[in-house]
Amino acid sequence: MDTPEPDLHKIHDFLIELAKKAGAMVTSARPSMDAIDTKKNSSDLVTETDKAVESFISSSLSKAFPTYSFLGEETYTPGTRLTSAPTFVVDPIDGTTNFIHSHPYISLSLAFTHHLRPLVGIVYNPFTGSLYHGIRGHGSFLTTALPAGSPTPTVTRRLPLRPPEALNDLSKALVAVEWGNERSGANWEVKIKTFATLAGDREGGGAMVHSLRSLGSAALNLCGVAEGGLDAYWEGGCWAWDVAAGWVILEEAGGKVVGANQGEWEVGVDARRYLAVRGGRGTWEEEGKGFVEGVWGCVGGRLEYEV
Repeated sequence: MDTPEPDLHKIHDFLIELAKKAGAMVTSARPSMDAIDTKKNSSDLVTETDKAVESFISSSLSKAFPTYSFLGEETYTPGTRLTSAPTFVVDPIDGTTNFIHSHPYISLSLAFTHHLRPLVGIVYNPFTGSLYHGIRGHGSFLTTALPAGSPTPTVTRRLPLRPPEALNDLSKALVAVEWGNERSGANWEVKIKTFATLAGDREGGGAMVHSLRSLGSAALNLCGVAEGGLDAYWEGGCWAWDVAAGWVILEEAGGKVVGANQGEWEVGVDARRYLAVRGGRGTWEEEGKGFVEGVWGCVGGRLEYEV
């Protein structure tokens, strides 16, 4: 008996409602420095809220879609790999450090993958009410809450939010990067060199991009590229649950994800090193490839992570 194809619209709608319910758990929590645990080191943090939210999401998905797999940040065990099976890929709080410090740039990242491809993505910031959502082949959108008394409670806009500018000059780019939780070693050195080259002036061999942004949520960074506020996002060290949802949203907005290292034109969702680029005014061949090669030219070595 053939297994029926997943109903992506049903999954999309369920994940949106689930994100909103889980988001209420996040906004009602009161995190403190005295109630956190560390994983790898003092910059790799987890709270009881992370664990509780993932448990709620996992159990809800298990009841609604009992035959599908689940991969979540807080229940991950080393060596577990994303498979080709229908799988929900979840980060209950992407931006835990921001959450602990009451900085409201956090998101719930809920994705659905099949055959190792992200097909549905939901990224929700419960503090701002910003809901990014997309289905492969059906576009991606931003739904935001309107002030009380508005004719409708929300407004939904297709991504990107404005006609894209040409991608032909790295010096005019706004690029997101993240420090991550590894603060020494080869990957750290590559990051420091790359940041310096991206931001440095032309006389010193840099690209002198408009600026770098380190905002603390991989999922929201991808959505920032999708909506057009960020031109690119170069990243190493995050995981499938950080990027799977935003991946769908970005690609449905005309952007593309490649590898963070020179020449990595094709990269899996669990590769742990990525370069996300928004759509341009021209085609990928006309603009996108040259822009990617410009970023790669700033990369100070090769990022290598265990998967």
